[in-house]
Amino acid sequence: MNILLKNRSGQSLVPIESKLMLDRKIFLEGSIGPETACEFAKKMLRLNMESTSRPIDLLINSPGGEINSGMLIYDVLQSSKAPVRMYCMGRAYSMAALIFASGRDGRFMLPHSELMLHEPLIEQGIGGSATTVRSISDSLLEARKKINQILARHTGRTEAEIEEATRYDHFFSPQESIDFGLCDGTADLASLLEDDSTDTL
Repeated sequence: MNILLKNRSGQSLVPIESKLMLDRKIFLEGSIGPETACEFAKKMLRLNMESTSRPIDLLINSPGGEINSGMLIYDVLQSSKAPVRMYCMGRAYSMAALIFASGRDGRFMLPHSELMLHEPLIEQGIGGSATTVRSISDSLLEARKKINQILARHTGRTEAEIEEATRYDHFFSPQESIDFGLCDGTADLASLLEDDSTDTL
């Protein structure tokens, strides 16, 4: 989708994503994979180069995806000098929920949005030798421990509480997310339209 943007030479059509980037709003949508994570890292680098004081709004609508790709996004967010505010629009499941919950500068959900947590899953069937199967199992257990530690750190819950909550697909409404420590509050579209050109967090 293109929009008409006024400039010194008149008007020009630009992709709406470019205009949103100028307003320091970026989207994390669809399945999280290597390409998604790298593209996200590029945008974050660019916005941090422009300003480390003006906040960035991250709008999430994702079913989750690969653990390694999600951890790359997590690392980028945690090392961002610019403040990053999280907004869940629709859903943030699995790795997307972890990314949302890790926000340090405000985590907000639209009223009918939803989070979902669960244990790491095997996306494809296990095959090969017993040693291979054991290696995959050990890797999943290590990933689960890492994820539980991260969630505990950002929610104030114990690792045992996180492990209990992620034994199955656990869906959270906005209020349940707030109560569990995954979210700070609800927001609406008006919150995203506020002018943050001079704001610092």
